Amino acid sequence: MTTHHVIGVLALFVSASIYAQDSGGIPQNQVKEKNAFVSHLMKEMTLDEKIGQLNLVSVGPDYTKEAIMADVRAGKVGGMFNTVTKPDIRRIQDQVQYSRLKIPLFYAYDVVHGQRTVFPISLGLAASWDLNAVATSARISAEETAADGLNMTFSPMVDITRDPRWGRVSEGFGEDTYLTSRMGAEMVKAYQNGDPSAPGSIMANVKHYALYGAVEGGRDYNTVDMSLTRMFNDYMPSYQAALAAGAGGVMVALNSVNGIPATSNVWLLQDILRKQWHFNGLTVSDHGAIGGLVKHGVAQDDRQAAMMALKAGVDMDMADNMYGKYLKGLLKDGLVTQQEIDRSVRHVLDAKWDMGLFADAYRHLGPASSDPADTNAESRLHRQQAREVARTSLVLLKNDKDTLPLQKKGTIALIGPLADSQRDIMGSWSAAGVAKQAVTVLKGMQDAIGDKATLLYERGANVTDDKDIVDYLNTYEQQVVPDKRTPQQMIDDAVKIADKSDVVVAVVGEAQGMAHEASSRSDISIPESQRNLLKALKATGKPLVIVLMNGRPLTLNWEAENADAMLETWFSGTEGGNAIADVLFGDYNPSGKLPMTFPRSVGQIPLYNSVLNTGRPFNPKKPEKYTSRYFDITNGPLYPFGFGLSYTQFSVSDITLSSTTLNAKGQLTASVMVKNTGKRAGATIVQLYLQDVTASISRPVKELKNFEKVELAPGEEKRVSFPIDEKQLRFYNTQLKWASEPGKFNVFIGLDSQDVQQSSFLLE
Repeated sequence: MTTHHVIGVLALFVSASIYAQDSGGIPQNQVKEKNAFVSHLMKEMTLDEKIGQLNLVSVGPDYTKEAIMADVRAGKVGGMFNTVTKPDIRRIQDQVQYSRLKIPLFYAYDVVHGQRTVFPISLGLAASWDLNAVATSARISAEETAADGLNMTFSPMVDITRDPRWGRVSEGFGEDTYLTSRMGAEMVKAYQNGDPSAPGSIMANVKHYALYGAVEGGRDYNTVDMSLTRMFNDYMPSYQAALAAGAGGVMVALNSVNGIPATSNVWLLQDILRKQWHFNGLTVSDHGAIGGLVKHGVAQDDRQAAMMALKAGVDMDMADNMYGKYLKGLLKDGLVTQQEIDRSVRHVLDAKWDMGLFADAYRHLGPASSDPADTNAESRLHRQQAREVARTSLVLLKNDKDTLPLQKKGTIALIGPLADSQRDIMGSWSAAGVAKQAVTVLKGMQDAIGDKATLLYERGANVTDDKDIVDYLNTYEQQVVPDKRTPQQMIDDAVKIADKSDVVVAVVGEAQGMAHEASSRSDISIPESQRNLLKALKATGKPLVIVLMNGRPLTLNWEAENADAMLETWFSGTEGGNAIADVLFGDYNPSGKLPMTFPRSVGQIPLYNSVLNTGRPFNPKKPEKYTSRYFDITNGPLYPFGFGLSYTQFSVSDITLSSTTLNAKGQLTASVMVKNTGKRAGATIVQLYLQDVTASISRPVKELKNFEKVELAPGEEKRVSFPIDEKQLRFYNTQLKWASEPGKFNVFIGLDSQDVQQSSFLLE
């Protein structure tokens, strides 16, 4: 490399740095400047340096920090993930200065629902149906992530899933295309805040493209076989919405799609993502996914797998260094082209430009003097916002005879294996959250009660008494610590305090590791050890309040029948215990709604709201034999999509339409009056559903198309209006054309997917 070339590259570096200082960040619309800079830099790069940019690495037993730093100095690393503290990141970034071209690394992490302050799991965020709450969680996540020196999050996860057996249900926003699309787009906007290079902002990397939530049998890493109309109508819009919101990256899924793994799927990664959706950002493989092509049975060896992934359009190779091992030889043998390598390198460098790293390699790091004295300092948390968001995510499923809210008097028994678990309340993928900083239900209730009442606590049961399951959950670290008492001793001790109490609160459900990656379940009921406890508590005759802690819909037939009240809390994060106590004692009136259908039996799965009708639909009012039904169970869900109670009551009027006809360029308005008919102030989610009655293909019986959160004082009423235009009526037909069709449309407005008012209009 000549002196002239060095000066030219340095000049561009300086130019970018000055521009960033003058403008307070590198605007993403400076396309010409970015293209010129990246093109010039690529001309100076050797093939080895280019391939190095495609290597996304993590510290591990076989790849030490020292080895990584040596590779950074040699220009063999493009980015890192899972290194999450400023000193560690700075030490590695320092090595860039010893490399030939000094191309900075970016640093990424799975910040899914909080970095240090842990918010509710994504399924819980979706249960809020509150875009402001979702944006708050993502904005604070971005600020805390950037404050740790990181540049990118592998989030949001926008996989639509209709099978609660899947372990990664907890990471997503549930079953509904529209709700997930709104939530995912909101998170992207909050993470990036208009400029991923700005202070307190990070780049969003959407996952898992594509269809990961549709794996057969809900079994993680499994295959997906799906018609194109279902794919484009139900599963693809959430990815597209997140990208339209500006996400800079995409993580490619581990599963196959109609026989072709996503990692080698040219149609997904080129035809749809790049050409149809015009995505110009960065694609990364999931962990070890390129090597996984051999096990999928589409590549005969790792070398062929590397070739297939690059040609398909996977820019960065996460963790297995297949590109580093094989691309140079593949190029020499003419099996990949220089243009294909350069295409991916450009995407990596473009992303680094957009993160502001060429302007300042220490963009979010700052000087060492800015490092926190205590990485886990209490002052770095955002507890108030976490508590406020968590409260919005809680869903009241049952409340007979106004059992809730509890009175802060008398004696309350708090029982259950999850009632005092700091680790479990944070949930899966809790990033850099520290368990000892989490507030449990026990602590939250103690603080809420003070000296006004007596709170008695017993564990009552282990999460499970199945040793094989315990061993599985503790494979890599001890997450579940069984009590040494016998199951009967634990129940007996719990019954003793229940007998002394006025009411029993039982906190039961899943350990966080039971609702996680690689934690698919064939049985989604509450484990037997906890059901035995619940039955013993019910037998005391005391009012029984069940507080659920879980990362997926559960089958809750016994619980729904026998509990006096039941509150779904998901895994509610760092301030979960305080938020739950706020709701239990009525200091906050719950308003959450279910983002997934709760089945009565695992045998009903998949069971979801936006089903297609059949030629012999089941009618519960006239349950005829030769219809689409199960004969051995009550048909329909235990709790439908969009369901959730309040401590007050609401009424919804008949629907008023501004017009009974709609043309392609017009708009009509569907309105209802919503009234708080109870005695407490409260909020509810008003939901709009539409149905295309007759179309060229069968359309869902009811599709969510809009929603609005409404807060009302007792006796107060408000008109809620939803605009409807032709675009909301479009779908992908058999030719995959995105279009509407004239005809009758039904309009449903209500407080869940089944409790609705109905009207109709004609699209002309």
